[in-house]
Amino acid sequence: MIRRHTALSVSAASALLLSAPLLTACGEAPRPGAAAVMDGGRITVSQLQGQVKAVREAQRNDPRAAQMVAGSGRLSQDTLIRMIQFRVIERAGEDNGIHLTRREIQRARSAAETQSGGATALRALYLQQGIAPAGIDEAVRMDLTRNALLRKLGTSKVNQVFARTSKALDIKVNPRYGKWDNTQGTAVLAKEAWLRTSGGTPEQA
Repeated sequence: MIRRHTALSVSAASALLLSAPLLTACGEAPRPGAAAVMDGGRITVSQLQGQVKAVREAQRNDPRAAQMVAGSGRLSQDTLIRMIQFRVIERAGEDNGIHLTRREIQRARSAAETQSGGATALRALYLQQGIAPAGIDEAVRMDLTRNALLRKLGTSKVNQVFARTSKALDIKVNPRYGKWDNTQGTAVLAKEAWLRTSGGTPEQA
């Protein structure tokens, strides 16, 4: 279920994909040093670790540090899943003529800051979802891209687009982070709901 506005709501800030599954290819493990491979490229372990480190550092500086760390025990896996999802959304947007300007992203972020009670409050909300301050603009961009696709194509068509895009990217995940599930569109270590890993709840329009 999708919101009508381009500005992010607080509760939907990290709900970046629809709840329907993404279909992906599965097969041999990625090359050494890769956390995941897709479309001839890769997300390296060092890139993943860099994002995880940024989140942990930001969490340690937060007054609720202990609570945040305790609630993100699978941060590496969840971060990798989000990085893959971002690439799926980005490619789907490119393939369907969605092009956002820097001004649109900043306007949406400003609106989210107003809704949440200021920039500091918004950073804390994203940090709870495992997104460091430096990654907020990218998260906003992905949410806006998803919403633009929904307005242009409709819910049913967007589900199909995400499925085709994910499959075309030929995603393979390093087994240490789980196995890419071709019915849920997530790296799975144990059975869980799709939205448990993507971190958020889509809102009804």
